[in-house]
Parts: sequence; C-alpha cells; structure tokens
Amino acid sequence: MVETKSSDVSRAASADGSRQEGPGGLWDSVKKAAFVIGSGILFLAAFGNSLTWHLQRFWGASGDFWQNLWTKFFLMFEGHHTALFYFGTMLVPTVTFWGTNALLLFVDITGKPSFITRYRVQVDKNNPVDPVKLRQALKTVLFNHAFISGPMVVIAYHLTSWRGDPCSSQLPTFHWALTELAFFAILEEVMFYYSHRLFHHPRFYKRFHKQHHEWTAPIGVVSIYAHPLEHMISNMLPVALGPVLLGSHLTTTSMWYCLALVSTTISHCGYHLPFLPSPEFHDFHHLRFNQCFGVFGVLDRLHGTDTKFRQTKQYERHTLLTSLTPLNESIPDSPKKSQ
Repeated sequence: MVETKSSDVSRAASADGSRQEGPGGLWDSVKKAAFVIGSGILFLAAFGNSLTWHLQRFWGASGDFWQNLWTKFFLMFEGHHTALFYFGTMLVPTVTFWGTNALLLFVDITGKPSFITRYRVQVDKNNPVDPVKLRQALKTVLFNHAFISGPMVVIAYHLTSWRGDPCSSQLPTFHWALTELAFFAILEEVMFYYSHRLFHHPRFYKRFHKQHHEWTAPIGVVSIYAHPLEHMISNMLPVALGPVLLGSHLTTTSMWYCLALVSTTISHCGYHLPFLPSPEFHDFHHLRFNQCFGVFGVLDRLHGTDTKFRQTKQYERHTLLTSLTPLNESIPDSPKKSQ
C-alpha cells in the first residue's frame, strides 16, 4: 500500500518538477539560504571573537585562548593521535547526540513538562510515545551508531590521515573553520537530497527507506532509525565526506559532526520550540512522504518537491519562533481541512 503510494507520488514529484514557478521562486529560495548561512557565519564570527575576548579576560589567558586550550588538550594525548581523533569524532558527538535525545525522550515518554509538549508539531501524536515502537527503534539506532557510524569514522580517519595529520598541534583559523563548515553544509544538502530521493524510488523504498517512514510523526532519536545501508549512504556519507575532502582538523570535524547530529535531531524532534530551527519542513516529509527531501530547501524548490508544502499551514509555521506562543495556536489549522 505504501509502496503504491510512493510510486504515485514519485510521478507527482516529477510532474511538479517539470512545471516550475520560474527562476524567481528558485532565486528567492537561494537568496534566503545565502542570507541564513551568511548571517550565521557573521554571527558565529562575532560571537567567537567576543567569547574569546571574554574568556581571555576572565581566565587571564595570554595570547590565543583557543590555541592555548587546544595545546593543553593536545599534550594530554601526545603520541596517541588516533585515540585523540576518536575521542573528538566518536565520544564527543555520541555524548552530544544522546545527551540531547535523553532530554527529548524524557518528554516523549512522560508527556511532561507541559510547557514543552505544547509546542508539539503534530498535536495528537506521541502523547506519550508508544513504548514498544520506541524500544524497537532504539535497537536499530544503537546498532547503526555502533556498527555503521563507528567503522565509517575509522575509515574517515585513515583517509584524512593520507592528506596530513588531522590532529596537528596548530588550530585552523576561526574564519577558515567557518568556511569549512559552510562547505560541509552545502555538500550535505546536495548529497542528502539526491540520495534521499533515490531511496524514495519504488525500487528501493519498500526494501530500505520504508523503515524510517514507520514514524509519520517522528521524534528526535529516530533521526538515525533507518536500514543500515540507508544510514551509511544517506545519513553518514553526506556528513563524513566533507572533512575527508578538505583534510580538516579534528576540532572542525568534531564540531561539524555535533552540529549535524543536533540539526537532524531537531528536524525529527516533533517540537517547534522557541529560538530553535524549525522542524516543520522535515516533519511534513514524514507526514506526506513525497515532499521536502532536502535540508535547506533549495534543491526542493529547484525540483518542485516542496510545492504542496508551500500551500499548507505547516509552511506558514516554518519560521523561527521568537515568542512563547506555539505556532499551532497563532497559526491554527484550517477547520475541516483534510487530505
């Protein structure tokens, strides 16, 4: 039944892609993405410089605070660069992922506190989450984390080491690290979009991707609930390839892995929380299957795979929430409107 629907929606997506709104719509999406990425880089640059100054003043550090901090940490692992790399690319991202999801799981399982659950995107779903379904998902997530992500990080280490030492004693400049992060984000958008659409092809959907779409109302931890092959190609490869191509320093790679894991967790978490990125785009993908395949939405606009999304209330809510009023209250669903 689902695979038949997938076949139909694939044809619909192709039809939508053939009748584009014109270059204006795409250009508008590109400008928005450039504005968001550019503003983020400027903000991080300003924040990083300000934070460095305050930390130097508070601790009385001389010279470059971050370099001194890294040097002290680097000397702790002197002669053990492999262990240092795995510490930064395995342990730190793992703690980040499970630390973030532990908080979300508490809310998903208990349905409390209410000041968080009131921001649920699909109001009538996962209230609380089905424990049997959750246990099944956690088994797959743990397997993917240990037996897919782990070995791929080991491979990434050896590939990066051919380019040079990813654990050198000298940190990259702050601005170069930001440039690398922007490149990683663009590469992830391209690779994730096309690999994701590939797994929606009827030939692959039922065997591989259908597992991930068992959750029509996703929660944070199911961001890596997927068939192992899909996790390798569509989840891990778009994230891991960028640092390998650029021969990035461990600190940049570790930061990128953490950002990617937090980003996908937020996209799947099911809560549109104040001052956090909107999960509406990817939540709609889980709800309708044939829309919103990418991360930023630029390629979706190019290929017409967001046309239905842009006609919905979810699209109106797809913005940064800067108040404490849930968007499903300020922008309620239209009465008696169903699909």
